[in-house]
Amino acid sequence: MKTSIATVSISGDLREKLEAISAAGFDGVEIFENDFLTFDASPREVGRMVRDAGLEITLFQPFRDFEGMPEPQRSRAFDRAERKFDVMQELGAELMLVCSNVSTAALGGIDRAAADFRELGERAAKRGIRVGYEALAWGRHINDHRDAWEVVRRADHPNIGLILDSFHTLARKIEVDSIRSIPGDRIFIVQLADAPMINMDLLYLSRHFRNMPGEGDLPVIGFMRAVAATGYDGPLSLEIFNDQFRGGSPKLISIDGRRSLIDLMDRVGRSEDGSAGAATTLPPPSCVRGVEFIEFATSQEEADKLAAFLRTLGFRAGARHRSKAVTLFREGGINILLNTEGVGFAHSSFVVHGTSAYAVCLKVEDAAAAVERAQAMGAQPFEQAVASGELTMPAIRGVGGGLIYFIDDSSELANVWGVDFEPVEQESATVDTGLVRVDHLAQTMPSEELPSWLLFYMSIFDVTKTPQVDIADPAGLVRSQVIESADGAFRITMNGAENRRTLAGHFIAERFGSSIQHVAFSTGDIFATAAKLQTTGFLPLRIPRNYYDDVEARFGLDPAFADRMREQNILYDRDEHGEYFQLYSPVFSEGFFFEILERRGGYRGYGAPNAPFRIAAQKRHLRPEGMPSV
Repeated sequence: MKTSIATVSISGDLREKLEAISAAGFDGVEIFENDFLTFDASPREVGRMVRDAGLEITLFQPFRDFEGMPEPQRSRAFDRAERKFDVMQELGAELMLVCSNVSTAALGGIDRAAADFRELGERAAKRGIRVGYEALAWGRHINDHRDAWEVVRRADHPNIGLILDSFHTLARKIEVDSIRSIPGDRIFIVQLADAPMINMDLLYLSRHFRNMPGEGDLPVIGFMRAVAATGYDGPLSLEIFNDQFRGGSPKLISIDGRRSLIDLMDRVGRSEDGSAGAATTLPPPSCVRGVEFIEFATSQEEADKLAAFLRTLGFRAGARHRSKAVTLFREGGINILLNTEGVGFAHSSFVVHGTSAYAVCLKVEDAAAAVERAQAMGAQPFEQAVASGELTMPAIRGVGGGLIYFIDDSSELANVWGVDFEPVEQESATVDTGLVRVDHLAQTMPSEELPSWLLFYMSIFDVTKTPQVDIADPAGLVRSQVIESADGAFRITMNGAENRRTLAGHFIAERFGSSIQHVAFSTGDIFATAAKLQTTGFLPLRIPRNYYDDVEARFGLDPAFADRMREQNILYDRDEHGEYFQLYSPVFSEGFFFEILERRGGYRGYGAPNAPFRIAAQKRHLRPEGMPSV
C-alpha cells in the first residue's frame, strides 16, 4: 500500500517539504493549495519538482463550498472547478478533494448535492481527473461519511468517489463499522490523523491539535480495520494540522509520519491478540521483560565520584569488562556499568554531554526480532567493533542520540556477563539496602520532541501510554507522558521541558540535549531501605516539614506514620488501588538523580502530585552551583 502525506503537515516552503517527504521514504504527496500558491514556480515546474523527488501527487486539495449552492454561486463554483482542473493538469495531479460545504448559502438535500457531483464528474472525466468528496465534521449539511457516501452513490459517476478521513469520522464518534459496506473501489483516498481527547470545538481541534496515528487517543486502528474490510488498496495519506509540527523539523515530522503509517498497518494486519496475519511480515512489537543494565559514560575522575555515590545506595563493584574500561556495579537485580573508555561511542558521548546515562539494555523475548522491527520503524541501528570472542549486542539509537541495547535468554547474549566480563573481588563492606529492580527510567527532552519519542516507543514495543499530565515546576510547566508494559516490567516517563529555567530545561541545557535524567529503583520495604541507607553515608533529598503537615491532613494519615516519613524524607501518594512511597537522592552532576520507591497494592502511577515538592527541594540543592533562581 502506498504512503502519502499532505504538505500542510510539515514546515518549510514547498521545496523543503518535498525534500523531507522524499527523504523519509513516502511514495506520494498531497499538494495543499496554499503551499502551491505561495511558492514562486509554475504548476508545470512544481509537478516536475515532485517527480524529480521520486514522488507522485496523490491529491490536490482542498476545493471548498461547492455542492448545493444557489445561483449565481453554483455557476461560479463550476467555473472555479474548471480553473483548478487547469492547474491540476499542469501539475500532473489526477485527484481533487472537495470537502463538504460550510457556506451559510448552501442548500441541503442529498439529491441536489448528487446532481452537482454528477455534473462535476462529467467535466472532470473530459480532463482525465477524478474528484473525491469528504465529509467535514463541521459541514453545514453533510458532516458524516455515511451521508457523503450516499451523495457519491446517487451521483453514480466513475469519476466521483469518496474520501475518508479518520479525524472527521472518529472525532464525531461515528460507528466505523458503517465503512465496511462501502465498495473499496469507490473510496478514492484515505486520509489519516489522530488527536487527543479534548473537549473543544471540532474545527479548532482539527486545525491545531491533530497528530500522527498512535500519538493521540482516537481509535485509528479500528477505523483502518474497517477500511481494510472494504478491499481498499489505494494510498494512505497523513493530513495533520498541528501548530507544533508546523514549527518543527520537517525531516523529523516526515520520519515520524512514515513510521506511524508502517506501525498502523502492521497492527491492522494483526489479530486482536497481536498475532500476525497474512497482511503483515514484521516481528510483533517487542515485549520487554525488564532493564538488564544502565550504562554511564564518564571520565575516570567522575567515575570515582559516581562509584562512591552508588556505594551509598548499596551497589558493589562485581565485575570488569575483559577488554574495555567498564566496571559493573550490582545491587539486587540492578546492573549499572561505568564506562571510562578514552575512545569509541561512550567517550564521544561523555565529551559532548558529560557524565550521563547514555545507554540502556532491555531484556526482550527475541533481540534480533526487536532490532528488525525497530529498523523497519525507522530507528537507526548501532554497532561498533568488539574484541575477538566477545559478544556483539544488537542496538539502536534512542533519545538524545543515546543507545538502546537488546538482550534475550534464547541466544548467546544470555551469557554476556560471563563472556564479556570477569569477576572482581567482592566489596564486603557494602550494605545490602534491599533495592530489587529498575522500576522506571525518566527521560527529559524539549517538549516539541515528546510526541516523536512517544511514537518511537509505541511503534517498537508492546506498551501503552498513559494520559499526558502537566508537572508544575516553579519556573514553568513540564509535560509528562508515560509508556509502560502491561506487567510493569518496562516503564519510561518522558518529560518535555519548555524553557531552561525549569529543572528539566536546566538539565537539557547542561547536557546539550535530551537524556535519561533519573533512574527509579524499587524496594520491597522503603522504610527498611531508608534505615539501611542511614548507615552508608547516603544523604537523602531533604523535604520540608510543611509537606508532611499537608500530606497528613490530605490523606488522613496517622501522625506517627507521617512523622516516620518526615524523619526519613519519604514522600507519599495514594490512589484507589494502592500506595506509593518515594525517596530521592541528592542531585548528581547538574541534574541527574536516583529515586527509590515502593509500590503497595495496585498503585500504577508515578507520584506526580509530589513532583513540585521534589523539584523545589532539588532546586534548593542545585542553586549554590548556579541553578537559576525563580
